[in-house]
Amino acid sequence: QVQLVESGGGLVQPGGSLRLSCAASGSIFSINYMAWYRQAPGKQRELVATITTGGTTNYATSVKGRFTIYRDNSKNTVYLRMDSLKPEDTAVYYCFFDLRRPVGTQSYWGQGTQVTVSS
Repeated sequence: QVQLVESGGGLVQPGGSLRLSCAASGSIFSINYMAWYRQAPGKQRELVATITTGGTTNYATSVKGRFTIYRDNSKNTVYLRMDSLKPEDTAVYYCFFDLRRPVGTQSYWGQGTQVTVSS
């Protein structure tokens, strides 16, 4: 089994910064890619950023230039650095790991961490 444990959420003022982390443990073997999603109240879950183990990144247009996804492969951990936060960034943030298996892939979600941007 694989477990993802998130940390780093909280309350921050507009313009502030936070760093989220997500550490995976268990039968990982090989990671295909990692990602962060978020879900605001009353809205669908949306993709925020992705990163492959090779370091290729992609971002949602709404966070490009403000958020940075990076990873530590040796620790099976992915991070999301969030700068210049806006009230519309308020959401529950979820990490996501897509793992290679002997046949196909298998995906896992973190438990979610609340990020609230408010003055």
